[in-house]
Amino acid sequence: MDKLVIASNNPGKLREFERMLAPLGIEVLTQAQLGISEADEPHCTFVENALAKARHVSRASGLPALADDSGICVDALGGAPGVISARYAGDSPKSDQRNTEKLLHEMQGISARQAHYYCVLVLVRHADDPQPLIAEGEWHGEIAHEARGDDGFGYDPYFWLADYGKTAAELPHEEKAKVSHRAVALGKLLARLTDRLPNS
Repeated sequence: MDKLVIASNNPGKLREFERMLAPLGIEVLTQAQLGISEADEPHCTFVENALAKARHVSRASGLPALADDSGICVDALGGAPGVISARYAGDSPKSDQRNTEKLLHEMQGISARQAHYYCVLVLVRHADDPQPLIAEGEWHGEIAHEARGDDGFGYDPYFWLADYGKTAAELPHEEKAKVSHRAVALGKLLARLTDRLPNS
């Protein structure tokens, strides 16, 4: 596989995928470059949403497609924001700042702040692929009371990593590319893809 389409318009996710896939010589295209609209995400699970996005983009492009569905899950909130992490504060328009403000408001008075990022990746070779490759990853931390760091996106400035003494937004790209939920999922996905290749 030398080319695939990323089923996302999220610039932060696209940067991460490009960095992670570049060493493999895979040309990464985006659905925006091909004029493909975003798929609906009506499902209550990450894997169903990712599969819907991958099939939508593959059908429209005629190329293999990689879709990600991910979010942050806070234990004390029963797993919320979960699948609606990117639109936790509403869709008009989507806003990282408003999402984090809502999360901090919901967590007022809560002392247990454990949370984890979750990512599921789905790769389809074609739109009707009966055996999509699916991989998942988790990244555990806590919700900080204040933002720290200027890098990353989404909830990263509030995602505290005790082992590093930093938030995800303060972590160097090289380190994040090894330990993040997306990095873990992509590592698993690429291992499974290699297993499927002829003569592997």
